[in-house]
Amino acid sequence: MDFGNADSWRDMIYFWIIPVVMGDAIFPPLPSEVVVITGGAMSAVGRANAFLVVLLATAASWLGDILVFQLFKRRLSRALDRWRWGRWFHQAVHTAIGKAGRSTTYGAIIGIRFIPGGRLATTAAAGIANVSTRGFSLCAALGGLLWAVWSVGLGYVTGAATGLPFWMSSVIGVVIGVVIGVVVGVIVTRRRGRSPAVDGPEEELDF
Repeated sequence: MDFGNADSWRDMIYFWIIPVVMGDAIFPPLPSEVVVITGGAMSAVGRANAFLVVLLATAASWLGDILVFQLFKRRLSRALDRWRWGRWFHQAVHTAIGKAGRSTTYGAIIGIRFIPGGRLATTAAAGIANVSTRGFSLCAALGGLLWAVWSVGLGYVTGAATGLPFWMSSVIGVVIGVVIGVVVGVIVTRRRGRSPAVDGPEEELDF
């Protein structure tokens, strides 16, 4: 497979979106943004269908969020402590919540996924706080759609504007997305540091 050839990625990009974006809900280091932005860059050169990439990314994002949400809502997360990877996952959730905060408002469920690590933190916190399943599902779907459109659009615009090979446009798009996410994350963190407790369903983080 020629990784620099867009034709070689035409079918593979669809195959990778579902597992990588779903996996990102549990393991944030997975490069979900890279895959979706690459899909956008490929669509700019006519080697992928942007609407299909958005649809697959949205569905995968929603499924991953629902999985993590139900895991913590039903307190099934404690069963993971039987395995080393489960204990690691627990620690990763504690770390993510510590960095991104534990807001369970519907606005946070929709928007904080744009901040690195924010998706896992907010989804787990929403489950722990027993947020309405229906409300969370709707917000996760809307947030996933907005994130997918943003990521695909970033890849598409970068590819169309630069005229570079799709993989180079993808790299540029990822760098731009990460920088914006980090800046927003710093702003949100500073504001939360000056603010009182977050509004919304609350419960001790006992998990």
